[in-house]
Amino acid sequence: MLKIGITGNIGSGKTTVSKIFEILGIPVFYADDAAKSVMVADQQLIAEIKAAFGNASYFEDGTLNRKHIAAIVFNNDEQLARLNAIVHPATFRAFDTWVKTISNVPYVLKEAALLFESASFKMCDYNIMVQAPFETRVERVMKRDGLSREEIEKREGYQLSEEKKTKLADFIIKNDDSELVIPQVLALHEKLVIMSLGH
Repeated sequence: MLKIGITGNIGSGKTTVSKIFEILGIPVFYADDAAKSVMVADQQLIAEIKAAFGNASYFEDGTLNRKHIAAIVFNNDEQLARLNAIVHPATFRAFDTWVKTISNVPYVLKEAALLFESASFKMCDYNIMVQAPFETRVERVMKRDGLSREEIEKREGYQLSEEKKTKLADFIIKNDDSELVIPQVLALHEKLVIMSLGH
């Protein structure tokens, strides 16, 4: 069973593309959702977060005090990097545990915004990059999340450039209205199924 990473910069449509793979019967691990759940479930991670950001990082009922953590890491790149350095390994552990529960499929997908930045692409056999022009992505995110252009540009700044990610990726899916996405996904799915046979 192959492990395939899938990523794309903000507004690229990586989640939409992942949902198409799910319709084809491919299990998808959503790393960003997993990161949120491990922050309240993984005891090792909870201890590390408390050690790094104080006991106020969690409420008495065990839920994450997002405001407390956001106040520390917001506008502080060093603290954000520190948080990511703690959370990413726990998310990797969660992915490994999840993969062990999957069988009878040619491959699984790991959808992650920071696939290349966190180096988790190295844990995958192949990686897919979902591409869309910057202006298209900005428009999508403004409509979807109600974020300002400035906020989107700031988030974009935390990610590697689309150009760098494209060089690191094995496969590209264009989500820029020039080509239909579903035929691209179907073609890649067929290719990955064949590749999994020789794995």
